[in-house]
Amino acid sequence: MSKAIIIGGGVIGLFSAYYLHKSGWEVDVLEQGDLSDNCSFGNAGMVTPSHFVPLASPGMVEQGIRWMFDSKSPFYVKPSLNPELIGWGLKFLKSATKKHVERSAGGLRDIALLSKGLYHEFEKDSGVDFGLTDKGILALFKTPKVKEEELHMVEKAVNLGLDFQYLTPDECQKLQPDIELDILGAVHYRCDSHMYPNQLMKGLTKYLEAEGVRIHCYAEVIRINHDAGKITSFSTKDNDFTGDAYLISGGSWSPGIAKLAGIKIPLMPGKGYSFMVPDPVKPMTIPSILCEARVAVTPMNGSIRFGGTMEIGKLNKQININRVKGIVESVPKYFPDFKLAVPETKDTWFGFRPVSPDGLPYIGMSGKYKNLAIATGHAMVGLALGPATGKLIAEALNGEKTSMDIGMFAPGRFD
Repeated sequence: MSKAIIIGGGVIGLFSAYYLHKSGWEVDVLEQGDLSDNCSFGNAGMVTPSHFVPLASPGMVEQGIRWMFDSKSPFYVKPSLNPELIGWGLKFLKSATKKHVERSAGGLRDIALLSKGLYHEFEKDSGVDFGLTDKGILALFKTPKVKEEELHMVEKAVNLGLDFQYLTPDECQKLQPDIELDILGAVHYRCDSHMYPNQLMKGLTKYLEAEGVRIHCYAEVIRINHDAGKITSFSTKDNDFTGDAYLISGGSWSPGIAKLAGIKIPLMPGKGYSFMVPDPVKPMTIPSILCEARVAVTPMNGSIRFGGTMEIGKLNKQININRVKGIVESVPKYFPDFKLAVPETKDTWFGFRPVSPDGLPYIGMSGKYKNLAIATGHAMVGLALGPATGKLIAEALNGEKTSMDIGMFAPGRFD
């Protein structure tokens, strides 16, 4: 039996373990924390074939420059002379072209649709209940400019074979009649789904352990050993883990881990925030994206999760309360009944989304080592693409033809 050693116990690492185990591998997962502090727990819980536009797009550059001077804005790059940030920023600017957006759309659609189907298969196969619901997502907008952008998106989505529908305010109101809306209109991304990520992660972890996958917490890798073009072991402070194949899926920590093997992965952490409001007065059944505010609103397990912002900078554990206030203040502009208080620090979650310069994930084999795969850089769609990434990694390590072409996700594309 072949053995795989995986760095990272987030959704990408765990689904890679799931599909490797299913194909007959023995698997060890090394997690530097206790599994509770990764991005997979606090995100918006959305599975999004609708997100076929990469973060690196011309509009994001223009909007991002304006947002940089607003401490409550949805997107912020903290100015710094950090060489990694400067290099990342230059690559981002180079990637943010109309051609890149058009070239990426089909691949992002395909991997998200693959993932959505695999989530349903996993739910059936594992018996894990994580609240997977296919009601779509409502993109709510308030301004003529964003209305025009969303109508353009509908046209593109339909051409890609995705199920989008434009809604007037009255049509949108009929979908959730108890919730007051103050909007100019909406687009219903009917191809999307949502879930409760906390239940997914706990259920997936429990299932893997019951199946014999070994998950080692507080096992930070401090050395990667290699010889003759192959990885020979991952070393923690206490143990050496030896296998036939290895995977780096450490989220925002992946560049530092890859550096141990002499590999460069251009990637910056994008800090996001979220908080839960239990027992809302107005029950919600369909998640929403507040377009101008870039805020996600998701019903979860009888509560509602509000999340957003993308703060590009160094890894740190500071909570920028102004960014949380930006989320809080945006919500009543769309939902007048929702008068939210700024959550206390202890009730505010934050996590680091791994953001590549071109807005595409890294999925595939390392060009430097024959038995090393890399899976990271998923930014805001890590949860959405978890099962598909895991399956593609397992296929790559098994030497099989992958379920879709992963050339655009090649880990060495910036070399």
